[in-house]
Amino acid sequence: MIAIVDYDVGNPGSVLNMIRRIGGDARLSSAPDEVRGAGKIILPGVGAFDAATEALRERGLDIAIRAAVDDGATVLGICLGMQLLLEGSEEGVSPGLSLVPGRCRRFDVADLGLRVPHMGWNTLDVTRPSILFDTGAAESRFYFVHSYHAECDDPADVTATTTYGHPFAAAFERGRVLGVQFHPEKSHRFGMALMKRFLEA
Repeated sequence: MIAIVDYDVGNPGSVLNMIRRIGGDARLSSAPDEVRGAGKIILPGVGAFDAATEALRERGLDIAIRAAVDDGATVLGICLGMQLLLEGSEEGVSPGLSLVPGRCRRFDVADLGLRVPHMGWNTLDVTRPSILFDTGAAESRFYFVHSYHAECDDPADVTATTTYGHPFAAAFERGRVLGVQFHPEKSHRFGMALMKRFLEA
């Protein structure tokens, strides 16, 4: 069973619908015990970093997610959920889950004539094989909406990059901890293919 963490941040229902559409067994959960016992966890999120970390802590879900990872669960963070897996963000002062070393930085692209947030479809450059990506696959395009991007302390954690003014980490993987900055649930066939790989991992 896949637990989709429901902590009143973002729209987890869209993720649930996609998982069910491709034949996966998933449910929304805000119960720490259920999240901790899940073999796979999806952490979605849209909004502000500090508000999201506070929502996780209030429900005891931060402890549950870390414990699940310690027990061997696979965790996928989506958009803000990816950022929460890091140690922190320039957007706020609260610590993240610290499952992947690194922090989030705001895009600095004004001198290039680009607007923030980075919004719309963009192409991935897969940098190494991983649970979610095959380096031999055809071009993949995903839908992004974000003002901050991950900077991993270890470049080897990065599995795909996208360019918006400059290249940034669009996905990372450290052990069984995965993150994608884009929205698979809004990315049509590309998102469905990625989520199928997650189900099969």
